[in-house]
Amino acid sequence: QVQVVESGGGVVQPGGSLRLSCTTSGIIVSMYNLEWYRQAPGQQRDLVASITPGGGTNYADSVKGRFTISRSNAKNTVYLQMNNLQPEDTAVYYCRALGLRINAWGQGTQVTVSS
Repeated sequence: QVQVVESGGGVVQPGGSLRLSCTTSGIIVSMYNLEWYRQAPGQQRDLVASITPGGGTNYADSVKGRFTISRSNAKNTVYLQMNNLQPEDTAVYYCRALGLRINAWGQGTQVTVSS
């Protein structure tokens, strides 16, 4: 059974940083697309960043230059380093593992950017 668990959310002031973790079980993380999404209250869930099995990365325009997605094959974990956070980054952040016959979401972790 595939499991995806996010952690690392919290409250941070504008300009601050957080690192989110997405720990997986039941898959080899390097063989799947791993994606970070976020959903603010009353908004749709949007793709923030993704990493392919080959290590290629993609970012939403709103986070380019501030967020970095990376992967630890040894820990079967994907990270989202978020720098220079702004109030508009406030949302629940979700991790998704996507591949052949796999489409697994985590429960989400709350990120709040507020002074």
